[in-house]
Amino acid sequence: MKSLFTLIGSCAFFFSLLPTPHPSLVEAQEPKAKNVTIRWFGQSFFQVTDSTGRVFAFDPHGIPAFGRRAVRADFVIVSHIHDDHSLIEMIDTGKVNEKTKDPVRIPETDVFRGVILKNNKQEWKTIDEKRGQAIRVRNVATYHDTQNGLTRGKNSVFVVEVDGINIVHLGDLGHELTAEQVKAIGKVDVLMIPVGGIYTINGEQAQAVMKQLNPTKYVFPMHYGMKDFDELAGPEEFLDGLKNIKKLPATNEFVFDASAKTEAPTVVMLGWKKDEPPPPKDPKKP
Repeated sequence: MKSLFTLIGSCAFFFSLLPTPHPSLVEAQEPKAKNVTIRWFGQSFFQVTDSTGRVFAFDPHGIPAFGRRAVRADFVIVSHIHDDHSLIEMIDTGKVNEKTKDPVRIPETDVFRGVILKNNKQEWKTIDEKRGQAIRVRNVATYHDTQNGLTRGKNSVFVVEVDGINIVHLGDLGHELTAEQVKAIGKVDVLMIPVGGIYTINGEQAQAVMKQLNPTKYVFPMHYGMKDFDELAGPEEFLDGLKNIKKLPATNEFVFDASAKTEAPTVVMLGWKKDEPPPPKDPKKP
């Protein structure tokens, strides 16, 4: 029995002599989360922050019902020329003019426009560019209506490849997609899709487009009516029959790990502004 304890003690002493892995090597074995933050400002206006802190925005507007807030971005994407999607004045760089103390607005060189006016005629602008080494921005030509643009003009679907995923913003898509358009868009991980009808696809059509694109992670409905903005139909038709719906009415912000695997896509319903606590009460007032 004594020899058994002697053997166990010898083994323990031997293993104690083995080198302990450096903490940095242990951390290297655990992949870090690639957190992406998406904020919605009503209509089709989104701000996306990637895992490294780079920021870009889609389809800025200044609709009074949504607060007309300015949003910071390193670059901005515009799906088509209508004012409720192309108000670049709502984007700033996060910097302040030293003389005027006004926010520095984003320059035109940092604006990706999918549709431009040329001789008073709408034309698609083909975009396939990189921002730095890790972000790719490209677009696919579509229409704002079912009449090949005769009613409301042209529209661009944008695909942003970032943090190993594809974020797809459909702009004011007015029709279901062709097989060629689906192929050109490619793999979709995060989908921003109009659902309010009237000026875009409606809820039923949006469900059909979602099936065409088969997003893997998240779906963000946009461009629909609500209490303070009733020019469009609400999201109910789109949500009817769908599973995995996450409603977050008290916040306009959603954070997720781009590297995490998902079994099925989740439809995320955001509020158009973040719920903030009331200011502290003045102790001098009753």
